[in-house]
Amino acid sequence: MSASAMNRSSVLTIAIATTWLAVLGSLVISAQDKYTVKVPGGLAFSEFKTYEGWQAVSMTRKERVVEIILANPLMIDSYYAGIPANCQPVPDGAKIAKIIWTPKQDAFFPDATVPGELRSVDFMEKDSTRFAESGGWGYALFDYDAGSKTFKPGTKASTPPQGNNARCGFACHSSAKARDYVFTEYGKR
Repeated sequence: MSASAMNRSSVLTIAIATTWLAVLGSLVISAQDKYTVKVPGGLAFSEFKTYEGWQAVSMTRKERVVEIILANPLMIDSYYAGIPANCQPVPDGAKIAKIIWTPKQDAFFPDATVPGELRSVDFMEKDSTRFAESGGWGYALFDYDAGSKTFKPGTKASTPPQGNNARCGFACHSSAKARDYVFTEYGKR
């Protein structure tokens, strides 16, 4: 092979590699980092970075959704101390996450329902100063779009409908005011 042919081959290889790197780079840049999403009023997905590894508190099965409720270590300690059932306040820094899926039939056990497509992730964070207007709790619902694999703050079109600010869950949770706005009991083990 002549030097000229090798040079053209090298240039072509470099051009193809550069094009692929540009395409892959744009995909990486355009992919959403879920921890950059924020609800107006202050509550950000990044405040819950470790939620995937939190301890399970309880689960809920409804006709259209399967939910698991998780809590950070401080909230777990609160549950062990009898909160919220004893009507004592939850300490600042406690956090709760609820992951919501569409239910599907288990492939191996047809009578069992398991999580299907991810629908949304809800968060609660106790900060008496920051969220004084909503009983000391900040709330967020982040809808998941499976097509784009991205999260966005919940809206009035979400299920359930949400005002998209850090106080969005306050009206609903007001019925549990005596329990410091926490519905979920820690499931017996």
